[in-house]
Amino acid sequence: MMVNSTRVSYFTLAAYFSTGTFRYVFFMIVMLLYILIICANVLLIVVICLNRSLHEPMCIFLCSLFVNELLGSAAVFPFLLVQILSDIHTVSTSLCFLQIFCGYTYVCVQFCNLAVMSYDRYLAICYPLQYNTHMTSDKVAMLIALTWLFPVTEVVVMISLSAPLQLCGNIIDKVYCDDYSIVKLACYDTTVNNIYGIVYAFILVFGVVTVILYTYIKILKICYSGSKQTRQKALSTCTPHLASLLNFSVGSYFETIQNRFDMNNVPNMLRIFLSLYWVTCQPLFNPVLYGLQISKIRGLCKRLIFGKM
Repeated sequence: MMVNSTRVSYFTLAAYFSTGTFRYVFFMIVMLLYILIICANVLLIVVICLNRSLHEPMCIFLCSLFVNELLGSAAVFPFLLVQILSDIHTVSTSLCFLQIFCGYTYVCVQFCNLAVMSYDRYLAICYPLQYNTHMTSDKVAMLIALTWLFPVTEVVVMISLSAPLQLCGNIIDKVYCDDYSIVKLACYDTTVNNIYGIVYAFILVFGVVTVILYTYIKILKICYSGSKQTRQKALSTCTPHLASLLNFSVGSYFETIQNRFDMNNVPNMLRIFLSLYWVTCQPLFNPVLYGLQISKIRGLCKRLIFGKM
């Protein structure tokens, strides 16, 4: 059986629809949200970098988290702004794979960073006297390096498997590029891609879930048998982390459901909102959450904004 395949030079994003003059309203909303995301994350990065009192493991991990939020938002927002004002919703193959690299790296780094932060909270609450011994500057540097290098390596391998595929179409039923949509367009067998995708997802999810479950089980045991002060410390430091983890997990779940199941019966606007939730809400949710929750960061942010540093 002959299959018509070709080397695709561009993809058409079919999820966009005509909004008439409302496109300018959507453009302003997305632009405002992007500016808020940049300002919030850059503010906290600057505050952490400029204040030596914040050069502690938890704040360094937070700084890594905020840098990743800038990466994730940069992968989607500028692209959305261009597409909203465009009449023809196409994207070149190279730009599409660049967006896939940034987007998938963002997701993996986010989960790895949250897992590392849960480990840090476990040491701080369960071993407060030995914390500085266990969480040395070298160990912090190693954890940050692993948080970024492991996801980048996984995503590079994934793209190297997808990029050479011969495709039988170029229509992606989304508002941005993703690897699974491209693999579904392949004319030939994609067993290797599918197996790697399963292994990739299993390693990421299993590793993150194992670390977080283990650390929080230990933290709960300490809280149950510890003093009121210990419980208050655990609650104040773990609540923003759990809220961030839950919010991002829900957003990622929405995206996974849309990839794996037929969503044609779901209203288009709702599908677009759910597909963008993980990369529009989380980059603003994290800096606002940690900026308000951690008193030391909150105070320094006020001093920086009002010029009292």
